Amino acid sequence: MRPRELLRAATRYVRRNPESLVKVAADAAALRFGIPIAALRWLAAHSKPGKRAPKDIDIGSSPPALRIGATVDAMGTPVRATAAIRVDEVTIGAETVRIGLRLQDVKLALLGESESPVATLIKSGALDLSKPGNLVKFIPKRPVAIVEAEGDRVVVDLLKVPKLAGNGRLRRVLSVLTPVLGIRAIETDRDHLYVAFRASPNGLRDALVAIRGG
Repeated sequence: MRPRELLRAATRYVRRNPESLVKVAADAAALRFGIPIAALRWLAAHSKPGKRAPKDIDIGSSPPALRIGATVDAMGTPVRATAAIRVDEVTIGAETVRIGLRLQDVKLALLGESESPVATLIKSGALDLSKPGNLVKFIPKRPVAIVEAEGDRVVVDLLKVPKLAGNGRLRRVLSVLTPVLGIRAIETDRDHLYVAFRASPNGLRDALVAIRGG
């Protein structure tokens, strides 16, 4: 995706929604950053997913959750999956980027006929989709970023991913920013996904030490 395409799309959005500039200013004063859900839909529609990545992604809101639907390959079986995803924990530091997710109203629908084990489970109703965390917990070779899974909750730590953990620039940015700026909440309203920040002036000394490399 080219930056010029992003800029043109953003310009068109502002022209259609001039009041958004006033809202951005008000949100900034409250240390809150809003992303239009329409922009997330545009990004999903214009991205080029890999062979195994989710496809036909649909994004909406179910406040305070983000509602997502996608076509996925479940062990060779094409499935349409939908869920409301709510962020209930964000802990970011130099050694962890931990995000707790509540997965609710999860639904799986087969796309076409199949007699695979996954299709059989979906047809039989044996999967308890009210507690997707229990299913994730027993996935063989589950992603290393998933550090907890229980009930309807899944917790990921992005710094468990070796490429991110070994990124010195990312770790340095985290060590500078996280003492003074944290994330208070991530939630939606009807039209936006909001990230609310928390300022911590008391952490300024630690940030300065990190800048100096100490």
